[in-house]
Amino acid sequence: MSQGKPLLLGGDFHRRSFQQQVFVSPVVRDGWIVPGEGEAAEPVWGIENGLSVGLWPLPGPRGLIRIYTPYLEQPSKRVMNFIAVEPIVGGLRGYSELEKSQLDNVPGKAMWTEAQLTRDAQPKPAWKPAVPEITVIDGTPSLRFYLHVEPFSHGARPILEVTLRKDRPHEVAFRTLQARGGEPMESCVLTATMGNYARVRRLSLKEKVVEAKSLWPEFNRVRPYALGFAPPRTWSVEEMLVQEGDAIVAVTPDEKKPQEASYSECTPSWWRYQGKWASQYWKTAADPQLKVRVNGRVCYWGSQAEIPGGIAFENFELEAPFDPKRMFVFGISSVLCQGFANIHK
Repeated sequence: MSQGKPLLLGGDFHRRSFQQQVFVSPVVRDGWIVPGEGEAAEPVWGIENGLSVGLWPLPGPRGLIRIYTPYLEQPSKRVMNFIAVEPIVGGLRGYSELEKSQLDNVPGKAMWTEAQLTRDAQPKPAWKPAVPEITVIDGTPSLRFYLHVEPFSHGARPILEVTLRKDRPHEVAFRTLQARGGEPMESCVLTATMGNYARVRRLSLKEKVVEAKSLWPEFNRVRPYALGFAPPRTWSVEEMLVQEGDAIVAVTPDEKKPQEASYSECTPSWWRYQGKWASQYWKTAADPQLKVRVNGRVCYWGSQAEIPGGIAFENFELEAPFDPKRMFVFGISSVLCQGFANIHK
């Protein structure tokens, strides 16, 4: 284990502590959505009429970053997707959603935020969120803060630098860093975990569209992979679209109006899609070791309800060697990237 200042866990920031809290709603300041003032505030940051990000204890599992897209006519606090933090150390992958916390021994790593980068920041409740200052990046107003994740069982201690830019209102950028005392990470994968909500089934690469049903044609009739997932499929950077040095990959529904699907009666309300059709994409600097990966499901997570139309992608991610200079950008848009126009004809 690497040496460094230990992380002191405890206090009032585990699951039981928030039950009696009344949370202050976020406020809009100069076109930005930021946490409100008070002893307990909802941890939400975003761009007015654009994309926002949030954390537990907002609805959903702990250990995941929430992505909100009200510009797609998604209802308030309806999560369009979640981002999990999954660092790799010694060939072993950690899971911020599934790994048990040291705080209360239940799934979901604790996350908290700081306005400035501090590599040995002590934990605090997620409902005491950072209120960052607005900065200027490449000539455009931007909001930036730092998200800490409690130590993983293999010793990783990642920090995410989170950036929202006014000129890119439908994107959020992440830079992965290392807290003091953490084990060296081979990679820190940020995976979009909830593709089944929008039933994304088409993966756009450089010269082709890959359909989920073509990857796992027999999945309904074979023994499921771990936890009901179809086994992952991976493509190298040579197969990705590269524009101005950035590799970009996108997933989209194969339905023109996913909001009009018919569901089985047992499908929970949170899996029933609302809002407009959208493309979800990752982009980062092209690298020889960069790869894109997806897996799939035929039933919604945590449910026996079948997904309308059959198998769809669930996790969607890029993986590259750990580099604190690398930015991973996740975006959700009502239009498809122009570079994919030819393969979608």
